[in-house]
Amino acid sequence: MATYVGDTRYNDRLTDYSAAAFARDTEHAKAALQGFDAIDPKTLSNEAQLNRTLIMRSLERKIEDAPFRKWEMPVDQMNGPHLDYAALASQMPFRTVQDYENYIARLHALPTAFAQITEDMRLGLRDHLMPPRSLLAIAVTEIHDIADKSPEESPFAAPIKSFPASISAADQDRLRKGILDAIAQDVTPAYAKFEAFVKNDYAPHGRTEDGIWSLPDGAARYRQAIKDNTTTELSPDAIHAMGLKQVKEIDEQMLALAKSQGYSDLKSFNEHIRNDRDLYGKSGEQVLGLYQHYEDQMVAKLPELFHRLPKNKLEVVPMDAFRAPDAVPADYSPGAANRPGRVNVNEYDPTHRLLLNVEAIAYHEGIPGHHMQFSIAQERSDLPTFRQFADYNAYSEGWALYAERLGKEVGFYQDPYSEYGRLENEMWRSIRLVVDTGVHQDHWTREQMIQFFRDHTAMDEKNIESEVDRYIAWPGQALAYKLGQMKILELRAYAKEQLGAKFDIRSFHDAVLAEGPLPLDVLDARIRGWVDAQKKAQ
Repeated sequence: MATYVGDTRYNDRLTDYSAAAFARDTEHAKAALQGFDAIDPKTLSNEAQLNRTLIMRSLERKIEDAPFRKWEMPVDQMNGPHLDYAALASQMPFRTVQDYENYIARLHALPTAFAQITEDMRLGLRDHLMPPRSLLAIAVTEIHDIADKSPEESPFAAPIKSFPASISAADQDRLRKGILDAIAQDVTPAYAKFEAFVKNDYAPHGRTEDGIWSLPDGAARYRQAIKDNTTTELSPDAIHAMGLKQVKEIDEQMLALAKSQGYSDLKSFNEHIRNDRDLYGKSGEQVLGLYQHYEDQMVAKLPELFHRLPKNKLEVVPMDAFRAPDAVPADYSPGAANRPGRVNVNEYDPTHRLLLNVEAIAYHEGIPGHHMQFSIAQERSDLPTFRQFADYNAYSEGWALYAERLGKEVGFYQDPYSEYGRLENEMWRSIRLVVDTGVHQDHWTREQMIQFFRDHTAMDEKNIESEVDRYIAWPGQALAYKLGQMKILELRAYAKEQLGAKFDIRSFHDAVLAEGPLPLDVLDARIRGWVDAQKKAQ
């Protein structure tokens, strides 16, 4: 995590994933919480009071999560050490000889890390905390694809493809040999051993039901997942009902657009989209170019939407090949002091990927979405580090979904199919409220989830299947997008109503992003306080 956010002090080490380390972490959280609780908030400045509130909530969340022992289920098709470690090369700096030596030290440490995580998973077997068997089968393939490569072809060999000119030829030869030897002697054997364990000893015992309800304390586990991911106390039933309402409203907007294109109903329009090969990708390079185009055109519009712009740059790059087959169409990797932010574009099997929602996803993942939100928070050097890099899914994903609409407000989505793709994205995130609660509370099957997508979108089958598998693997996370977006839209409407002609969209956006990531209730209070301050200033 330190490396990821640009703190290089620990670049030669890996996280301790032992059961004892998780226990120490929980005890530390309890002790720290007592310390912060003992501080009288009345003695603190307003900003320090907010710091205290947020750190205490973070510690409380860690303590509440502890009994569910989620660390005993660290592997599925989207998460786990097999994917996280394979991405090390894209997250670490490689500017000096020491950077390369830090990387080699980490490669040598991988067998220990995998051994710790394997032991955690054995505890999960004991405690009946198991991911679905079907998703573990995908993970086995992912692990195998990395383990089966020669050292030179391994994703871990990426840093030796090129060296900075400042590193001497002799050092380059030594470092290249050191990395290849570490891959051959430590990395590949660790992956092969892990693959054998997951395939032979672990996956056969994976749960056969998709929903989290089938795990011990399943209902409580899901409610905690909702709380963690949405920062709300909403019940699964309430969220499910909200989702159905949103689906109905967006259905009506999509139908109006379909009729404008000469189709009498959504079913026939969606069928046309699924069968029109011109609406699919032609090549990975083409898809990458589209994302770059949409990011570039949005840059010129940012001054219409914000006063404060990020200093960090944005790159559009191909997604790591080892994770692309089971990944989303694109995602974002936050930048840091030593690297730009990245939109990672999935180039895998482009001829089976519809292009309708590429424009909306570009605004979501890059600018004015995740890149704006993460970069501005990180550039607030006066914020404590824990706030600069805080993890509140409902805030981050809610902002990114809200950002998709901003493209329309500045005149984009001129192509009706691209506009339909934007509406589909809205539908997609609304469907999540229905199918996530459906599978994890109401015992929906995977096929029911897929069919609900088919009934309400033109999404291609590959995308639908990867989406529903994601919700199965990651309970509650998919709820964050729509709930966060709805909160920001609610606050915007409130600010506009209260401020009237004095409402400035740029100032509103700056206020939403100014404090770094926040729980939704804290965001609500901060924006209402900002509105009050604006009224007094008038």
